Amino acid sequence: MPVPLTYPGVYIEEIPSGVRTIVGVATSITAFVGRAQRGVTDEPIRIQSFADYERLFGGLWEPSTMSYAVQQFFLNGGTDAIIVRVHVSGQQPTIDLGGGFILQAANPGDWGNQLEALVDYNTKDPSDTSMFNLTVREKVPGAANEYRFVELFRNVSVTDTSTRFVRKVLEQESMLVRVETPGALTRPAATANAVAATTIPNADGSQITDAAIATGAGLEAAKKGMYALLKADLFNLLCIPPLARDTDIAAAVRDAAAKFAADRRAMYIADPPLAWSQAADPVSTAETGVSDSTNFMARNKNAAAFFPHIKAQDPLKENRLEAFAPCGAVAGIFSRTDVTRGVWKAPAGLEATVLGARELSYKLSDAENGRLNPLGLNCLRTFPVTGNVVWGARTLEGADLLASEWKYIPVRRTALYIEESLYRGTQWVVFEPNDEPLWAQIRLNVGAFMQDLFRQGAFQGQSPREAYFVKCDKDTTTQSDINKGIVNILVGFAPLKPAEFVVIKIQQMAGQIAA
Repeated sequence: MPVPLTYPGVYIEEIPSGVRTIVGVATSITAFVGRAQRGVTDEPIRIQSFADYERLFGGLWEPSTMSYAVQQFFLNGGTDAIIVRVHVSGQQPTIDLGGGFILQAANPGDWGNQLEALVDYNTKDPSDTSMFNLTVREKVPGAANEYRFVELFRNVSVTDTSTRFVRKVLEQESMLVRVETPGALTRPAATANAVAATTIPNADGSQITDAAIATGAGLEAAKKGMYALLKADLFNLLCIPPLARDTDIAAAVRDAAAKFAADRRAMYIADPPLAWSQAADPVSTAETGVSDSTNFMARNKNAAAFFPHIKAQDPLKENRLEAFAPCGAVAGIFSRTDVTRGVWKAPAGLEATVLGARELSYKLSDAENGRLNPLGLNCLRTFPVTGNVVWGARTLEGADLLASEWKYIPVRRTALYIEESLYRGTQWVVFEPNDEPLWAQIRLNVGAFMQDLFRQGAFQGQSPREAYFVKCDKDTTTQSDINKGIVNILVGFAPLKPAEFVVIKIQQMAGQIAA
């Protein structure tokens, strides 16, 4: 509204341009759900490197297939991951400092058995009998006077009205301990020597189960296991590695993961059962297994499966070759391809090399690949010079018999990218006056986003008219829709599809060639 015109002179008014830039979302944030050596449980924690994983979750750990998958993800080009640590029957060791003051490890695991604490009274006000200094250390197992982490909290207080109340300080600043004692606290006695944690055998708990990940009653409501990702703002790829090296997740978990990924506009990367690679006839076993919805999983446009397992050096086993599920490495290749070529490029081909893999559990021939590819099972292949590569880019709805429009991974991921970007970029439309001025703004802003993708080479067609369209007018939004508070936006695009088969036709020329 213009300002009241009260005095003779010049008035300046700023008129909104109607431009609201729609920014594309991330495309390869990968969520991992599984067992870890340490770290907060049932919470989505975002990391940007394997060094972050080592610091927060303990790094490689032999019982944790997830730790290896995360390592392979970053090794193959991944840059952004979300970790959900799941545990079963884990315990938190404690440190008794006397006087009823007990510290507890911040989260379950044997790592807490290495904790120790010291208390001194060299505070800023020695006369304050509620104040003390607390040092907490985590010892390196088997090494004397070596510590992995050391935390020092100065001038903390047992008074709950203090700005340095020890319970709150540790909750917000310590990654090692919490105050376990309920209710009022008494200042612990000063210690001449470090007080060690009370050792709890098998504080790591037992192997995680399908119920702890996805199928347990009440998990979704409690936002635990896989459903802890409901607390995350965005993820694009979902990986659930096997429960253990010799134990696969159940078909029900794969189905639940695919449905959950679809609900969040993400893709689930499914690992094949290890038995497929170890069978006497791996190809026939995989050929039968991929279509067995009871023992593997149902067909889903938001899921993709890769076969066989990869073999990589295991630093925890003297660098001997061990078989690993491929989901982490494949997710890293997805991320690498997105950065270098775009989400519309198939994450497969000679560029899609599997870094860190010394060999594959089974080497497929062209003929064997030709039996699995039409069934929607993507193959990992070994070629001379190039090495190990991803040689397939189909979703689980990509079987030829299904004739699905979502046959290819890049087509599906491009659609999900556009959907999520427009969902987030059009929130401003809600509660705006529903008429032609609004529709024109929508066409302008959505059209600018689609035009930017066209210029990057995301669509088929030589002109914008051939590549995409955006409709929002009285044809898409009728008076009845307006009365109901609805505005309809119709967006279409011509996706790029991978050149899966290259046919070269050679003919012998007969006769003379005119000069």
